[in-house]
Amino acid sequence: MASMIETRNLTKRFGLITAVDDVTLSVEAGEVLGFLGPNGAGKSTAMKMVTGFLEPTSGTRFSMTRSPSSARWDTCPKARRPTAT
Repeated sequence: MASMIETRNLTKRFGLITAVDDVTLSVEAGEVLGFLGPNGAGKSTAMKMVTGFLEPTSGTRFSMTRSPSSARWDTCPKARRPTAT
């Protein structure tokens, strides 16, 4: 089965603070992911990197952006913020 989301050695540092340290995970099609941990553990930061809202300091993230049968991977796009009209 194809992974829909995959990270390899995902790390995020803010200055001297390491918020996410070397996270590797794979979420298969149809799986449900629960991300548990105490406040300040880096859960939100990790998910922001997976979804492309935050660039990792190091590591790789992938998200299947097409149908699983196409087996084509694209790196997560950078978030686009809406502009005021």
